[in-house]
Amino acid sequence: MTYQQTLDFLYQQLPMFQRVGEAGYKPGLERTEQLAAAMGNPERQLRCVHVAGTNGKGSSSNLLAAILQAAGYKVGLYTSPHLKEFTERIKVNGQDLDPDYLVQWVAKWRGLFDEVQPSFFEMCVALCFAYFAEQQVDVAVVEVGLGGRLDSTNIIRPLVSLITNISLDHQNLLGETLPLIAAEKAGIIKPGVPAIISQTQPEVADVFRQKAATEAASLLFADEQFRVELAQEPAPDEPTQRLRVLRNEEPYLSDLELALVGDYQRLNLPGVLAVVEELRSQGFRIPEAAVREGLREVRRLTGFKGRWTILGRKPLVVCDTGHNEAGIRFITGQLARLPYQQLHIVLGVVNDKDVSKMLALLPREATYYFCQATIPRALPADELAGRAAALGLKGRAYGPVPAAVAAARAAAAPDDVVFIGGSTFVVAEIEEL
Repeated sequence: MTYQQTLDFLYQQLPMFQRVGEAGYKPGLERTEQLAAAMGNPERQLRCVHVAGTNGKGSSSNLLAAILQAAGYKVGLYTSPHLKEFTERIKVNGQDLDPDYLVQWVAKWRGLFDEVQPSFFEMCVALCFAYFAEQQVDVAVVEVGLGGRLDSTNIIRPLVSLITNISLDHQNLLGETLPLIAAEKAGIIKPGVPAIISQTQPEVADVFRQKAATEAASLLFADEQFRVELAQEPAPDEPTQRLRVLRNEEPYLSDLELALVGDYQRLNLPGVLAVVEELRSQGFRIPEAAVREGLREVRRLTGFKGRWTILGRKPLVVCDTGHNEAGIRFITGQLARLPYQQLHIVLGVVNDKDVSKMLALLPREATYYFCQATIPRALPADELAGRAAALGLKGRAYGPVPAAVAAARAAAAPDDVVFIGGSTFVVAEIEEL
């Protein structure tokens, strides 16, 4: 098969959760374990950091990979979903998976896939382990796809487990309450493996304490050790934010530059720094200079994009992949602090989110350009516009994402702001990203 034929096989013959939703979700580890066993259990050759959470796990994974790369390690990074190209999901030192490897790997194991009938995501996980083992990475940062306990990535025994944040998302699959969702995420905590929680959330903290105690795993709530402060208010189009970090209320890192400028990144950073400290205790050499470089150069080192990314100035054009209630809450808070004459919001969502709660958080004074990504899960733009209008949001439906973005840009004056988001898949279809 050609590369495109290989992608077509992955996308069309096996269900892909990101495209079709619940029908593409196959919980359980059995099929992943079958694939891994047939391939010689490549995951057992890897030293891994495992990252779960509702929001922040992608950013935290990329920051950890960038820091480890800056420290001189050969780093595998597995994240999902991709924005532009499938090969973004699997990287070694910031370089995407070799397409030729993908073609050969699928051809080699096609018979196994016919036998096991894995999901799209299970195939991706097996692929990442095989590739990282063949590339002989020093360490792999592995992001959970959905949940944790039954996620395909959960066949690894990591060096440390990181859980970033618990919010309402995928309730139909993970549970209707924060403690139920937390219990699924806590499933990545392994016997004797240190576990780190980025944020102390009182309503779920005991879930993690109980799981860690059951597994005899040490547990650290990172924000009880590290406190992150904004050193100076950034300009609206500033590409970095300057921070200071206290550890146990003592100066730890001053004048720190973080290339991810979303407010929510300050909630992710304690967990990232705590993982760095844990890896140091296990013998990794990660000097302060590497921490600073990784945080400052994460976009260059890993190719990370889509998190409060500035696409243009005059007007200021920003996109962000935040796609649930908690993510939208942070985005609206950040938008509220930007100076502008008029706010234009290009918005699209998927149909299995709690759309009403997301819409209720959005500013009434903005002009909306409703759109839909080209995936089956996308909520039709007309339906989104109707539901938004019922809540007092004014705008019109434009259909495809590029059409909505073009309309917003054309309408915006130099002193306006254009925001594009609501879904990872909307951001993925921004042509200039």
